[in-house]
Amino acid sequence: MTENSNQDRVFVSELLRSVRLGQLSVREAMLKYPKDTKDESLIAAYHALIHYEADEDIRARDILFREEQDDYLEFIYTTLENGDDLPQNIIDSYKEFYDSAPILHEKNLKGFWKSFWKNLNVKDD
Repeated sequence: MTENSNQDRVFVSELLRSVRLGQLSVREAMLKYPKDTKDESLIAAYHALIHYEADEDIRARDILFREEQDDYLEFIYTTLENGDDLPQNIIDSYKEFYDSAPILHEKNLKGFWKSFWKNLNVKDD
């Protein structure tokens, strides 16, 4: 793992912690997320963040579900904070349903083309 990747993991752990504590909205965290990451742990964490928001109505009704999801997010951000890979079963659980994460691209020419091809459902790699 590169030093930059480790820094991204620590940064993402801070984003997830801020969301968990209600200091940052999921949308704000998504906008601040590292662009164009290839780190499978960060991609899985991004999906966990999406699910955290998508399940907001269930979280409001079901305290046990909310506690379990909060614990799951805490596990993810604690793991990333240490610079560790997420367990492979977590990474694989998201790969089963998604080819890629809708992580934003850099605001440059390369990022423009990545977004363009993604919107056309054409793989650019």
